[in-house]
Amino acid sequence: MNQNVGIDLIHFATSDFYLGLDVFAQQKNQDVEKYLVGIGQEKMSIAPPDEDIVTLSAKAAEPVLAQIEREKISAVLFATESGVDQSKSAGAFVHSLLSLPNRCRVIELKHACYAGAAALQMAVNMVKANAKEQVLVIAADIARYDLDTSGEATQGCGAVAMLVRVNPRILAIESGSGYHTEDVMDFWRPNHRETALVDGKYSTKVYLSSLKFAWQHFIEETGRGFNDIQQFCYHIPFTKMAEKAHKQLVKQNAIQQDDATTLAQIAPSQIYNRVVGNSYSASLFVGFCSLLDNYPANQPGLAHQRVGFFSYGSGCVAEFFTGIIQPGYEQVLMTASHQHQIAQRKALSYDQYLEFYHRAEPNQENITFPEYHAGPFRLSGIQDHKRCYLKTGQ
Repeated sequence: MNQNVGIDLIHFATSDFYLGLDVFAQQKNQDVEKYLVGIGQEKMSIAPPDEDIVTLSAKAAEPVLAQIEREKISAVLFATESGVDQSKSAGAFVHSLLSLPNRCRVIELKHACYAGAAALQMAVNMVKANAKEQVLVIAADIARYDLDTSGEATQGCGAVAMLVRVNPRILAIESGSGYHTEDVMDFWRPNHRETALVDGKYSTKVYLSSLKFAWQHFIEETGRGFNDIQQFCYHIPFTKMAEKAHKQLVKQNAIQQDDATTLAQIAPSQIYNRVVGNSYSASLFVGFCSLLDNYPANQPGLAHQRVGFFSYGSGCVAEFFTGIIQPGYEQVLMTASHQHQIAQRKALSYDQYLEFYHRAEPNQENITFPEYHAGPFRLSGIQDHKRCYLKTGQ
């Protein structure tokens, strides 16, 4: 008998600090509307020197594991393009911090911002092959660009942890998807660089063309069409990108609806990104958390609705897939945690932001970091080229 497989629990984490785009605009002598309206961003979460993708991921995953028997986790699939080591998976550090069982597989996946969707699909197929599997999928990134470049205002950070198993309580992933791969140079980060290089206008063009091709493949593979989907979540490098993408999809399918209806299909999924910023591989799933947490209270609810997901990773790989929201999903959401994390962040001055920026990835063999954030996990330092993590107990 076929069983539903998908997301049973989901929780995201971000840093304890943010830089407001109003402060950013003032520093750059630019009109703040360029950011608030032009790209749809208000704030960007900024990781302090003692926070990285490992600590963010542990913070995202711990509330998920606290609700289950963690010794039953059979695999950790860690998606990131902000790897902390060229050989060792960031997931191995997280596995230790979270006291996961030794009878567990851990691997890191990379393809720009697409890796999170790839990890989710891999996890679903693992569970379909063996219903005993319970897979922890983590997508985590810290988006950093060179100072005084067009990408600087789209920085951010975040991690999303998802428990994938049979009979999920939140989202059942449907079979069939559409995908597209093409070798392009719209965004890349050579080994010798700590920050990415991006051709912004070209990347937007490739994003939209990849959506077109992935969607065509999706309808051929599944027979589902635009009107079969009630809600949409997109990879969001900046909030306005989701609007560009969805308007294109509406036009591509010759759907006759006004802009207000079009924007309502994506608006709940944009709320968190607007104040967190880009989180690369985690971005799509931060958007899904935003949809779950911010769906209008005056609407009937999301249960039984089909959600369309579009993941885009520069370079490029794209995929469009769908899932069905499960009845009773509201009972297992962690909305309060998400909203508290965002609300309690401390505002940075531009000079404080620069201090964090320049100390983010030190090249020293040995260094100890001051305590910047409250935990519950932190990067305490680097000794003999080895990263040292602590559980703070907070």
